[in-house]
Amino acid sequence: MNSSSRFFYHSARLVLGAVFIYASLDKQCNPWAFSQAVYNYQVLPDALINLTALILPWLELILGFCLILERWMMGASSLVAILMTIFMGLIIFNLARGLDINCGCFSTNPEEGPMDKLTLARDGLFLCLALGLAALTLYKKNIYNKNQIV
Repeated sequence: MNSSSRFFYHSARLVLGAVFIYASLDKQCNPWAFSQAVYNYQVLPDALINLTALILPWLELILGFCLILERWMMGASSLVAILMTIFMGLIIFNLARGLDINCGCFSTNPEEGPMDKLTLARDGLFLCLALGLAALTLYKKNIYNKNQIV
């Protein structure tokens, strides 16, 4: 990997790790409020709302620490890219439906303000970082494996 790829790899890893850890904190402290935010998206059956509200913040925290500590990078970077794709899809879906809801991304406070095109742009940036990180992680693994064979 050249120096600019290495810089992007470490920057994306640290930024996404910090974002995921930060995003998980309020949700862990306020699971009831986060379950209400999940409910407001109106995409999950009632039986999965509380389960999602309990599991997602811990998954975000674990993935954030994996990225920052550079552990299990193939799985962590892939899961972050998948989650960002899902988050963006949900935002696009609800913007298209005209729902005026809080995204619940970083705060469970309903007064945080509604999700909008800026929320979509921010998540788009995070998705680009996640996809680039996943691609570089795969590239790094392939280079390592090639060197082991020779």
